[in-house]
Amino acid sequence: MASYKLNINNKEYTVEAEPQTPLLWVIRDEVGLTGTKYGCGIAQCGACTVHLNGSPVRSCSLPISATASQKITTIEGISTNNEHPVQKAWLEVQAPQCGYCQSGQIMSAVALLEQKPSPTDKDIDQAMSGNICRCGTYHRIRKAIHVASKEITNGNK
Repeated sequence: MASYKLNINNKEYTVEAEPQTPLLWVIRDEVGLTGTKYGCGIAQCGACTVHLNGSPVRSCSLPISATASQKITTIEGISTNNEHPVQKAWLEVQAPQCGYCQSGQIMSAVALLEQKPSPTDKDIDQAMSGNICRCGTYHRIRKAIHVASKEITNGNK
């Protein structure tokens, strides 16, 4: 076991873990932030998406040893009161059905809108292509991203 200092949602944590332990399990089991979900375990479904230095990554396949001294943001770190424009848009258009994949979807959407505040449908499809929704709510997810985009470009970030 090794000791790692992590910056998760702007808070410092020190954890003990094997170097190859996936970040997902450290976030959930050691830190106690359970919004990030386990989906496939092979970085294919996107349910475990978090931000590493602002970029979306799949935490189920990212070893803890690769994350020390970097800024990690989970779904809990997006907003303390669900007031982020993407979260509000998700609720407004009722994007989730079962909801299991939604934290990963939201994390990918937030990263997209930080890079492209006014994305096209093609931009959205490309950015969200690594996130699987087994319920098939892709059209509502795209609509929610457009709603959030309008709020962000109107200065309500």
